[in-house]
Amino acid sequence: MIKKNKQLTTHLAIAFLLLSIPLTRQPGAGETASESTADPVEIVTKADRIRFPEKGFQVDVNITSSVPDKDDDIRDYRIMSNGIENTLVMTTAPASDRGQIMLMKGRDLWVFMPSISQPVRLPLSQRLTGQVSNGDLARANFQGDYTPKLLRAEEIEGQSYFVLELTAIDSGVTYSKVIYWVNQRSFRPYKAEFYTLSGRLLKTAHYKNFKPLGGETRPTQLVMEDALKAGEKSVLDYQNMMQKDLPDKIFTKDYLKKLE
Repeated sequence: MIKKNKQLTTHLAIAFLLLSIPLTRQPGAGETASESTADPVEIVTKADRIRFPEKGFQVDVNITSSVPDKDDDIRDYRIMSNGIENTLVMTTAPASDRGQIMLMKGRDLWVFMPSISQPVRLPLSQRLTGQVSNGDLARANFQGDYTPKLLRAEEIEGQSYFVLELTAIDSGVTYSKVIYWVNQRSFRPYKAEFYTLSGRLLKTAHYKNFKPLGGETRPTQLVMEDALKAGEKSVLDYQNMMQKDLPDKIFTKDYLKKLE
C-alpha cells in the first residue's frame, strides 16, 4: 500500500510539472510570425534585402519632384554599390549637373564636382533634391543605422504589418527616428515615417510597384511626401538594376576624377 501511494505521489508531481511548463508553438509553413515570436532585427534585415541587394549592384534612379504651381524638377542618377558600406551616386541629368559624384564610405559622404579640385564633405541628412536627402540615395541601410523595436501590429487593406520604431544609433545617420511598416508574411516594406531629433515628422514614404528588379521582386517606386507642405513630393523610379562585382578601388576619393 505504501509503495502504491509513493507511485501515485510521483505521478501527481510529474503531472503538475508538465502542466506548469508554458506551451509554445513555432509558426508552421505559410503561417505569419506573431508579435511575440518576431525578431525586430530580422524583420528590418529581410526588408533591407528586399529593397536592395546585399552585395554589389548598379541601378538607375529617376527622381521627379513636384511643388504646387511650379514645373516638375526631373533628375537622373546612377547608383553603384559594393554592399551596404560603399556607394557612388553619379548625376546623369540634367546636363548642367552631369559629372557630380557622391562617394559614401561607411557613413562618411563626400561630393566631387568638376569645378572644384577637392571633394567636399556632406552630411547624409542634407537635402539632395525635392524631398530626397543625400542618405536616401547613398545609404539605405536601416539595419546598420538604427536600433529597431517592435511597437505593434496593424491591419491595412486586409494585410498584416509589423510596425517598428527605428532609433538612430548616432547623430551621423540620415534621420533621428523612423516608424516603419513591414508586411508580416512577405517582409516587404510598405511605409516609413521620418522624424527629426525633436520628434517632428519630416516626411512619409511609400514603397510601391513591386516588380522583378535585380533578380528579386522589389519596390520599383518610392514616393516621398512632405509632412508640412501639402502637395510637395518626390517620386523615385528605380530601373536597370543589375548585380555586379565592383572593385574597391573605385570607392576612393582619388578615383572620383577618373569616373565619367
